[in-house]
Amino acid sequence: MVINPNSSDCVTEAIDREVEPFRRYGDFTIDVCGTPGAPPGVSYQTDADVIGPMVQATMAREKASAYIIACFSDPGLLGAREKFDDAIVIGCGENAIFQAMTDGDQFGIISLSIFSTRRQRRKVRMMGVAGRYVGSRGIDSNAVEATSPELLDRMVRAGRELVDLGADIVVTGCASMSHFREPLEDRLSIPVIDPVGSAVSAAIGRCILKRRHGRASAS
Repeated sequence: MVINPNSSDCVTEAIDREVEPFRRYGDFTIDVCGTPGAPPGVSYQTDADVIGPMVQATMAREKASAYIIACFSDPGLLGAREKFDDAIVIGCGENAIFQAMTDGDQFGIISLSIFSTRRQRRKVRMMGVAGRYVGSRGIDSNAVEATSPELLDRMVRAGRELVDLGADIVVTGCASMSHFREPLEDRLSIPVIDPVGSAVSAAIGRCILKRRHGRASAS
């Protein structure tokens, strides 16, 4: 279950399009849902604070082997892991940062705004990986606007600033930015991580491992 923590239908639809290729592999059903009643985007920390319990309520209602919180701020992630400890719970922001450190030496994040940048700095510090982080650069946008391909030039400018700071891998810092991954890689000539795709890949892999471990224990 891929949960869009905001209430924007266009963002939920964009996430659903991005996960479609993963439905061709294996026998896993991948569902995507939004969060009616939530703010239209996570613009401020207060939005993330409000959305966290709503994400956990969705998880309680929608039973799944794995849950992906499809927002870079990962609202409700830590509490959800405590509450649903029998399921795989992945925050796409946390997971993307870990992948960036696996695939590259120094990473940068393209953020939506200055407020997103501040949350990302805090996340990086809390994860203890600030030594590998060159910074975040915003594009002065929001989650709904980021579904538009018209923002590509802004994304490229932000990515080039990160490369100039020493990044050899870039993370797109919003689930709405998934569709920019390929054109950004072409224009920046370095790897670009889409947090949603990365999280879905991780969830599938962990489900396979869990299934294999379950069979081994049963035997």
